Order: sequence, then C-alpha cells, then structure tokens
Amino acid sequence: MFYSLKNRLIAFFVILLVISFGTMFYLLFQESRSIIRSYIESSALEKMDEYGSFVQMALSQMYDLSSVVFNSDTTKKWDNALSDPLLPEGEKMLANLNMSQFLTQTTNNYSIASSVTIYRKDGSRIGDGNEVSVDHAFQDEEWYQSFAERGNHWDSAHADPIETRRARPYQVVSLMLPIGTFEPSLSKSVMKVNVSSDFFLEPLNRIHLGENGTIFLLDQDDRPILAQTEEFDRYPDLARNMTLARSAAEPKGVMYLENERGTTDILVYKKLQLNNWILVGLVPEQDLFVKLIKLRDFSMLVATLLLILAIVGATWISYGITKPLSRLASAMRHVQKGDFAAAESRIPKERNVIGSEVEFVTSTFRTMVRQLRQHIKVEFELKLLRQQAEYKALLMQINPHFLFNTLELMSSLAIQRRTEDTVTVITALGRMLRFSLRISDDLVPLAEELKYLRHYEAILRIRFGERLHLTIEEQGDTGQREIVKFILQPLVENAVKYSLQGSQAAQVKIQVANETGRVRLSVADNGPGMAEEQLERLQAETAAIPIDQILQSKSQQIGLRNVLARCQLYYGSSFTFAIRSAAGEGTVIELYLPTTEGGKLE
Repeated sequence: MFYSLKNRLIAFFVILLVISFGTMFYLLFQESRSIIRSYIESSALEKMDEYGSFVQMALSQMYDLSSVVFNSDTTKKWDNALSDPLLPEGEKMLANLNMSQFLTQTTNNYSIASSVTIYRKDGSRIGDGNEVSVDHAFQDEEWYQSFAERGNHWDSAHADPIETRRARPYQVVSLMLPIGTFEPSLSKSVMKVNVSSDFFLEPLNRIHLGENGTIFLLDQDDRPILAQTEEFDRYPDLARNMTLARSAAEPKGVMYLENERGTTDILVYKKLQLNNWILVGLVPEQDLFVKLIKLRDFSMLVATLLLILAIVGATWISYGITKPLSRLASAMRHVQKGDFAAAESRIPKERNVIGSEVEFVTSTFRTMVRQLRQHIKVEFELKLLRQQAEYKALLMQINPHFLFNTLELMSSLAIQRRTEDTVTVITALGRMLRFSLRISDDLVPLAEELKYLRHYEAILRIRFGERLHLTIEEQGDTGQREIVKFILQPLVENAVKYSLQGSQAAQVKIQVANETGRVRLSVADNGPGMAEEQLERLQAETAAIPIDQILQSKSQQIGLRNVLARCQLYYGSSFTFAIRSAAGEGTVIELYLPTTEGGKLE
C-alpha cells in the first residue's frame, strides 16, 4: 500500500514539508532558546551581583553602628552604672536617659537603621527617642531566646513591638550583639539593631527570573531572611537542592537540575561571604521560554495546516492517475497470499480503465490469475493424491515385514510340535491381520491400537518367553482419541530386538499419556543405546531422508523411519518427536501426536 504511486507522491510532499519546516523550526527554536538562556543567566547574575553589593553595604553599616555603640565610653559608663548595686535609682535613670540620647544620635547618623534598642536581663529596655522602660515580655520573644540560647546574631523578618508602637507596621531584620563582652551567654545586655525588611526586599523584588521566578535571600540555615517564607515554601525543589549551591566551589553560578516531574529547573545563586548568607533563585526552564514556546506552537499549527493542504493536493493529483494501478497492485498482493477470489474482485473493470496500456496490462493480469488459479487447483489435487499414495505405500511396507517374522516363528513352533503355542500365535496373527486389512482407515481409536499391540505382545511372549519383560501403562482417559495406526508395533519390535542384542532379557516399557491437546506415546528399552554422534546422525537422517528411499530400502532398520515418515505425512508440522539415548543406557522414543476425534484435529 505504501509503495503505490499515489502514496509515494503524498509521502514526498509530506517529507519535504516536515523536513524543511521541522529543520527550520528546530534551528530557530534552539538558537533562540540559547540566546534567551544566555541573556537571562548573565542578566540575573549581574543583578544579583549588584544586589549582593547592596546587601554587603547595608550589613557593613549595621556592623559599624553596632561597633560605635559597643566601643563607646557612654555605653561603658551606662553599663557600669546599671551594674553598681550601690548607685541610687535616680543616678541609674539619668544614665539610662544619657544612653537613650546617645542611641538617638547614633541612629540618626545611620539612615539605614530603623531603631536601636538595648535590653537587659533585669527587664529594663533603653531605646532611641528617650525610650526607657521595664518590661520582661521581650525575654519570651523568639529572637531573644535564639540569641540567648543558641548565640544567633541575626533574626529574619519579624514584627518588633517597638516598631509597632511607633506606628511602623513593617517587619524588620535585626542584628543582636552583646554589650560588654563577646560571649552572648555571659552578657547582661544585648543590643538589637533593626532595619526595615522592605529596605532589602524592594530592590530584591525588582530582580526577576523569567515570568514567575523569584530571588530569595537565605540565611545560613537556608531559610528566608525577608518576608518571603510563604513564597519560599512553594518551591520544595529549591529547598532540596540548596546543598548543591552551598557545596559549589564558585561564589556564584547557574545550575540546571532535573526535577521530579522530569523537566529542567534553572538554579541561580550568589554567596555572600560576610555572614554566610546566600542569594538563590529557582525557575522552571519552560517559564523562560513562554513566548518562544507560543511562537513555536503557532508555527507548528501553520505547518500542520500546510501539511494537510499538501496531502489533500497530492491525493487529488494522484487519484486520477494511480487509481487503476493501485487496484491492480492490490490484486497482485492477494495473489501473493493465494487469495485468487479476492484478487479477481480487486482487478479494475475494463470499462473503468483509461488508456490502452493500462487496459492491456489489466486484461492480461486477469487472464493470468484465472489460469494460475486453475493450475494450482490441479497441482494441489495431484499432490494430495501423491501424498496419499506415499502414505499407503509406507503402510503396506510394515505388514510384510512383520508377517514374515511371524511366519518364521510359526514354522519353528510347528517343527518343535508346540501345538498350543502355535494355535495361540495363529489366533493372535489372525486378529492382527483382520485389523491391518482395514487399509482405507488411516486413523484408529487409541484403544484399538493398544489392543493390536497386546496381540503382538502375545506372539512376542511365546517367541522369547521369560527373556521378555514388557509393560504397557495408560495415563489419563483416552476416550475416543484417534491416532495414525500401526505406530507402536514397529517401535516395540525394534525395542525388543535391540534390547536382546545387548542383554539376556529385554525390558520394554510402553507409556500412553493423554495430555492437553495431544497424545504422548513413549517406548523405552534397555538396549545398548547410541552414542551422541550416532543419535544426532539418526535424527538428521530421519528429518531429511526422502520417502522413496525409505520405500526402496532393503535394510531391516525401517521401523522407526517408516513410523516418523507416516506421522510427518499425516500431521505435518503439528507432529514432533524426541529420541533420548546414551551408550549402554538404552533408548527412549517419544512421539507427540495432535489430538484427533472423529477424524478432525482438535
């Protein structure tokens, strides 16, 4: 069908369009994606560098402010005053006010700071703007416990009560440092420098990765420092891959990671060395190319429409030219399959064929099909008759061979005046001959074949006496199963003959098993067996020897070949056999016959 002229024309247009448009789309898409990816990477890293410098500057100012307060004489005098138990409360209050004024001046000098507050373990709090109070509530807040118990100097975006009271609803990022010592657990006071979270967040929000990608500022525990926690939790892939960014040798870079959905994510990072913070962003690669993918899909739609138009055009052009030839080619394929009736129905009618050349080819082919159909019919009938004749000839070959051996036995018994044994042999032979004269029946019930074999067993027992040990086993219900007749007797005759050549007694075991869809016949003996080379040669000769050679053979070793030849003629490829033998271990011959009932294969 594909090799028709019509289909080749269609295929040519299809392949031409697919290759040309496909190649163009692929190259443009890949080049555009490479350019966009390179631009986004360089742009994102450049903006992250700028933002990193901004964060480093802000942190440096917070450290500078803290250093001014920490190293100031005013701070030391205030700490000594509040630590002196003999100093009057009025003097301590004066020291607190002086410290608050100093914090106010220092905060005003650093515009980055939103507020600076010092907290003491006794509950007192001194802040800028003349704020002096006593309140132990701050000791229950998370930032204070994190500093006092774990020594954390930074706290991510949170709501500070002082900022809230000053009508500042925004969250703050805080730096905590001990006063008078560098060990948080030993300090009586802690300084908290607050910077608005929006101071860091606003410039960060101006950095984008693709359409939806976001940059996060994370602390040393890979948690958001700014008010980005909810958004960060929507990126589980980012949290799982932070180890890769942390362990990277370069201070900044881009990684392409395959996610659990089988697509690619782009991870951009920059490490901030001052306090082990990191800037990181994750965006699905597909989000970077949304517009490009839309353009690709639109181009594919246009290409598909053009392809459909090309197929329609090629079909219309080729239909009027190739229809008669296509039907003729279809008829030829049916001829190859042997379906001549279908072939004749596919041949175009003469009135529908245009052109003298096509008409001549069609008429000639129609005549050829009819003649070939008749010739094959005659040849098949002749082959069937020849096959039946060969089968009958093989069948007739068995009877004389067995009959001569039995007549010799009867002659020997008569000479020995063994009248009773002679009668037994004559009776058994008569029953066997009556069975064998039914030449018109190719199949016999398995029960009758076994009955025929038992008559032959009676003759063998008289001939060999105690030297013969023959058993017949039936497995399963044979019922009305039918097999090709005269199968077992030639095999048993060979088994007895070869067993007596190698030992004083012949032990022959016949098994008949009714298996699913087939009958298994097995004949085993205790003869001298065969070497592996001899067995392979016998199997090869049995499969390849022509029937006429078996019929013309003068050798006495015709039993096995005759049986196999008849089975192969009747059953064809449905028949299988197996021969197992080894030198000194006897021989087992197994025949597997397809089950038949009523003359039909099941």
